Amino acid sequence: MQVPETNPKTATSISECKLYEADFYAWTQEQVRLLRHQQWNQIDLPNLIEEIESLGKQQRQELRDRLSVLLEHLLKWEYQHQQRSRSWLATLRLQRLDLADLLEDNPSLQPYIEEALRKAYLKGVELAVGETDLPGSTFPVECSYSLAEILDKCFYPGEPSELVEETNW
Repeated sequence: MQVPETNPKTATSISECKLYEADFYAWTQEQVRLLRHQQWNQIDLPNLIEEIESLGKQQRQELRDRLSVLLEHLLKWEYQHQQRSRSWLATLRLQRLDLADLLEDNPSLQPYIEEALRKAYLKGVELAVGETDLPGSTFPVECSYSLAEILDKCFYPGEPSELVEETNW
């Protein structure tokens, strides 16, 4: 009986794919080890490429998600001024801080921010409708806030609020 020859590249690739599917964290640690030791032929290149692409997509998704929550709260702040709370104010402030950090850490997201804003506004309206029980027609079809206003820590739409004055920082 003849034993088939095994190609080390293929054998490693198959075992790496199994590890990728069975234990993602272990797979990441193995890929880091292989990269550090410059063992290029043993790297699970197809899955590594996929994961790096996914990381970039996650940053764009985080930008949209943070904008959506910020827009939801800006809409609630403006259209349900009688319901304003410290919690809403804290959410507005924290989302702005987190967005500033995200954009500082990922300056290449800047060209995408206008597109992200358009997508995030639609989601922000849906979130506001769900939270306020106001009809969707209450809110503008397109975002009425500029990007500068959205990111401005001093911008709170609608009627002035004592909450902002009390907790000004």
